[in-house]
Amino acid sequence: MSNYQEILKRYWGYDDFRGIQRDIIESIGAGHDTLGLMPTGGGKSITFQVPAMAKEGVCIVITPLIALMKDQVHHLRQLDIQAAAIYSGMQHDNVMRTLENCILGNTKILYVSPERLGSSLFQTKLRHMQVSFITVDEAHCISQWGYDFRPSYLEIANIRNIHPNVPVLALTATATPQVVDDICAKLSTASAGFGSPESTSASGETGCHTGKHGFSVFRMSFERKNLAYLVHYAPDKYGELVRLLDGTPGSAIVYVRSRRHAREIAEHLSNAGLSATFYHAGLDHADKDRRQRDWQHDRTRIMVATNAFGMGIDKPDVRLVIHYDSPDSLEAYFQEAGRAGRDGQPARAILLFNGSDSGKLSKRIDDTFPPREYIKEVYEHLAYYYQIATGDGYGVNREFNIEEFCQRFHHFPVRVHSALQILMRAGYLDYDEESDNEARVHFLVSRDELYRLEQVTPVEERVIVALLRNYGGLFADYGYIDESIITQQAGVPQPVVYDILKALSLRHLISFIPRKQVPYIRYLQRREDKEHVQLPRAIYEDRQEQYRKRILAMTNYAQTTDRCRSRMLLEYFGEDTTKDCGQCDVCLREQGQLVTPANQHDACQQILAMLSDRQRHHITELYRLQLPAEALNTALKVLMENEKIRQDDGFLMIV
Repeated sequence: MSNYQEILKRYWGYDDFRGIQRDIIESIGAGHDTLGLMPTGGGKSITFQVPAMAKEGVCIVITPLIALMKDQVHHLRQLDIQAAAIYSGMQHDNVMRTLENCILGNTKILYVSPERLGSSLFQTKLRHMQVSFITVDEAHCISQWGYDFRPSYLEIANIRNIHPNVPVLALTATATPQVVDDICAKLSTASAGFGSPESTSASGETGCHTGKHGFSVFRMSFERKNLAYLVHYAPDKYGELVRLLDGTPGSAIVYVRSRRHAREIAEHLSNAGLSATFYHAGLDHADKDRRQRDWQHDRTRIMVATNAFGMGIDKPDVRLVIHYDSPDSLEAYFQEAGRAGRDGQPARAILLFNGSDSGKLSKRIDDTFPPREYIKEVYEHLAYYYQIATGDGYGVNREFNIEEFCQRFHHFPVRVHSALQILMRAGYLDYDEESDNEARVHFLVSRDELYRLEQVTPVEERVIVALLRNYGGLFADYGYIDESIITQQAGVPQPVVYDILKALSLRHLISFIPRKQVPYIRYLQRREDKEHVQLPRAIYEDRQEQYRKRILAMTNYAQTTDRCRSRMLLEYFGEDTTKDCGQCDVCLREQGQLVTPANQHDACQQILAMLSDRQRHHITELYRLQLPAEALNTALKVLMENEKIRQDDGFLMIV
């Protein structure tokens, strides 16, 4: 048994590695710059956590997902692995303590949000650390051609300059060949061009190639043989959603575009007798944790969520992922759909699509790239909002209430958000939507009064003792606390710690201010007059064209009816395959298992018969006809296109 395998068995309890995990671990362990392309559920975290335990020094893990890093730190500490995290919103004292522990060798894995990389404090402390290797999670974020480009990732090049001999491990679940090329170029210390990004083995399952930038690139096939990709044409999405969820047992995720939509659809599903809740970035931490926990432990079956849900969620038995609203890229769709069937058992990923979706997707191009003059206007209004004069503002860091801003200056939030993203890429400001303000505690009773309290449970006492041991000055004023530290030392689950702190606050023993996420804007340059704001072609036109291509690829995927869905997805990510999946809607139709002219004609006749009384019928009445879903949806499409029937606000009538 190898040293890596012994570590895997000791800490995680697994007998052996999966897929290309061992190849990636041995490559980074040997000091090679390494890129691992692994589908969602492929076990990325093991590829850096195991070698981090085997090598001397601290492994720096760069990830944009604050909730994920906190969850992984908590999990690693439970395994008795020294792990820590620094991210936006942490107080200076806590950051200092964490970095000093890394210098002293008391930390094996340090998670860092990319926004922290550029701080002089972090870079100064980093020079004194013994770094084993640097892990770049969600590595596609460094590519300007990626669907989720984040300018803060470009700071990684400066980190490499501080430790030029330390290898880099880049990991991603979604990267086209162009993005693979760009990742290696951006992360490499070399300046030469990069050739073919990787080769695939004869089996088509794994492959390795060493490119001109010196990266060893390992690729696990993105094919998911247990996952069926389907597109359902659904004039009545809500009715189809209920039918699918009602007919499919097991856990499910329904993805939507907006927070309002998440709440409304969850309420509709609950009213239909289905066990459902919703999740989005606007919920407070305790509410998010409770909803996520209920879903993971099967107390709630269906999670209706925006794309804020799913990263790092380790639930293997999701049987169904439904996209009620279409994502704006195949990268996002593939990653979200991939959360189904991680246990290897049959699962389905279904995209609901109808005639209005193509127009909605096209509109997103204008919403995501508003006119240049509009972007400059938002920049100017932002200065009015904060009362920053021309030539001032450098380094100013303020909370940003987008609803208040839009109300005051008569903007729409979607376009303001897009304008701020473009201004951030142009280097004028930093727009941090996930700045995490830590929880605060202030004891309202004296130390002596606290010790004389009798009505304190043993669990509450452990939480109080953990607070007093870790944080000074809480009797004099508010102090920032890390609930994960209290959780670890008190031996109490984090949700219980939160409930105890709330209960102590209600009894007026402490004042407790829960942590919250507040967007922040930080000026990176002095304020310019709007006519001097420069938006380079690479920031605006080039990225707009890339976005347009991703929208087109998503639309083509949804509308294509003669190519295997799995094959289309694999080819998009640069993977050649010579066989169809045999289980998507296109393959099933070709096999005669879906709509035939005969059952389509029968469905049309039954629908027309139901509407022959020339009354308005709600579209849900169609389910009484007991028709196969594909035949029903196809018949509706044909009848409406031929103007035999029409739909009005959820009701059908004969023309």
